[in-house]
This record gives sequence, C-alpha cells and structure tokens, in this order.
Amino acid sequence: MASERTILKQESVDLLRSLIAIPSFSKEEAGTAACLLDFFEKKGIRAYRQGNNIYALSEPFDAKAPTLLLNSHHDTVKPNPQYTRDPFLPALEDGRLYGLGSNDAGASLVSLIAAFCNGYNKISQQGWNMVLAATAEEEISGSGGIEALLQDEEFNRQTKGCFRPGQLHPLTTAVVGEPTLLQMAVAERGLMVLDVLSGGRAGHAAREEGENAIYNALNDLNWFREYRFKKVSPLLGENKMSVTVIHTPNKAHNQVPTECHFVVDTRINECYSFEEVLAEIRQHCTSLITPRSTRLRSTQIALDHPLVKAGMGLGLSYYGSPTTSDKALIPFASLKIGPGDSARSHSADEFVYTAEIEKGIDLYIDLISTFMASNPV
Repeated sequence: MASERTILKQESVDLLRSLIAIPSFSKEEAGTAACLLDFFEKKGIRAYRQGNNIYALSEPFDAKAPTLLLNSHHDTVKPNPQYTRDPFLPALEDGRLYGLGSNDAGASLVSLIAAFCNGYNKISQQGWNMVLAATAEEEISGSGGIEALLQDEEFNRQTKGCFRPGQLHPLTTAVVGEPTLLQMAVAERGLMVLDVLSGGRAGHAAREEGENAIYNALNDLNWFREYRFKKVSPLLGENKMSVTVIHTPNKAHNQVPTECHFVVDTRINECYSFEEVLAEIRQHCTSLITPRSTRLRSTQIALDHPLVKAGMGLGLSYYGSPTTSDKALIPFASLKIGPGDSARSHSADEFVYTAEIEKGIDLYIDLISTFMASNPV
C-alpha cells in the first residue's frame, strides 16, 4: 500500500499538470482558481476564494496560536516567443514536466499544498495554525494578490485576525514558494522604478535656438551609469541602477525637444530604505525624479530566526535573492524557498523535474515539522 507521502507526491504532479493546461496570466487566473477550489473539495478540505486568491485553513484554528502562512502564486507571465512546445500542454518526458508556470511557481505551489494537506488536521497538536494561500498577480506585483488577501475583511474574519497588525503572534511566519533550488533565500532586493524628466526649451534644430532636453539629461544618465552607493550588503551586494527606457514627445526631426523622459530600474539592498536612496539620487541629479511605487521593498529574515535555524539544521544553505516576489508584500518574517531553478523562470519551453517536486514536498514537510518542534507552544 502506498504511503501518504507517495500519494501526495502523485497528486501534486497531477494537480500541476491540470494547472499548466489552464491559461492563467496575471489578472486572468479565474480558471486556475476554480481548479484549486475543486482540488481542495475533493480532498475534503474547505477552501475559500477572495478575487482570484484561494486560501485554506488548518483545523481546528486557534486565534491565540502562532500561524505559519504557506504562500505561492498561480498566475504566469505570457509565454516566451521562442517556445517550440505548446505552453499549455503538460508533457511529461524523461522526468521533466514541461509547460508554462511549471517551474515558476507551479512546482512550489503544489508542493506547499501537499505540505498543507499533510498537516491540515495534525498541526494543531503542536499548538500551531497553518494557512495555505495560492495567490494571484504575483508576476506583475499587482494589488489584487497577497496584499489584497491579507487586507480582506472576510479573510481576517476566517483567520480570526491573526495576521492583523498589532495582533501578530511573535512566531507567526511565512514560507514563500519560489524556485530557489531548495535553498533558503533569506533576503530580497527591493524594486523601485523611477520616472525621470529632464526639461528644455523649444527651438528649431537648424538654428542655435532652444535648450535640448536630451543634452540636459546626459549628465544624469551618465550619473546613473557610474554612481555606486557606499553600503554593500554581504547577501545582496551593491544597489543597482539601470536606465531601461528613454524617449521624447517629439514627432518632428527638426524640433529641439523640450522634454526627455527616461525610466530607471533600481534594485535596492537591505542596507538602505527607499527614502534614503531617493534622497541620495535627488542630491546628485538635476532632473525631476518621481518614484512609481515604493511597495516592493527589500526584505530580510534574520539568520537566527527559528525558521532559518530549522533550515540550517536540515543542512540548507542561504543566500540573498536578486529577484522580488510576494515576500516583499508580506509584513512579517518570511522565508523564500522552493523546488525548481530561477534560471528557468520565464524561459522558452519551461520545465521542472518531477524529482524536484518530490524533494520539495519532503523538504517542506520536514522544515515545518522541525520548525514547530523546536518552538513548542
């Protein structure tokens, strides 16, 4: 007779194949949301829907107990134009499961769901709650994903307010499922996108008239290329600034541009706040600097946090991740870890090894068990 974990592993691969077959671009995740609800119903676990976010709670749920949030996303980017396969055909070949979202982050999602199902009605015996959240809009850092769920009135009623600011138990923590080769991403760079405007004065290009906004922007463009912030993180390295878009509103070739717009992608380590970075940029640049958003801040979970220590006890290594995830939007300690390889994310003919899913399920279950056993409530 097959063991419980063996059954969970097969169910997880089957669930991922079902999810791959349903297009689920960001803001268009209704189909995969329905698929997840159906999966939980068949497992006899009550699940709830908030927008295109799906969540389920361990039973019984104790408002006074610490809670472990298991979070990953079920939205995908659009398929890379270099795909040679049908991105929605979940083909299983030589131990590889192909399909859009298989690696990012379907493997992590189904592995976390398996870990949740494993502890669904057992975790309370250790004095803990568990919440599984399969969220939307992660790929676009949208406002309708984990952020909306954590602020939702019905979600907070179901979870008895355990995620509300001021009501968090000191041990309440999140595991964020993303492809990390099953190592611990303890820190993430923050992302702040800057819209920059350099001004000028109109004139005819054939005469010595006007003030060219493009030329006025050159010093600032060069500054963004050359400048180095002083504080270097041992986990995330230097802050990074990249000019990625530039344009003027001009349509005529013979008109001196009065405006030059450019966009700067800034990746910020945990040594700086966004406000500090913005102040330093404005100190050196003459152009008008406007941040689009300051939501996706850099994050770090302490190396002596019980969840990280539990991972170290299992022989896991840790690192700082250059990419952002829903970890940036979770307002309490969180660890990013999951099966799959970030290098495969958003690539053509995306795939994940089924062995990675199996190892992911084992690791999640063991990590949760070790974490809770070392922190009895």
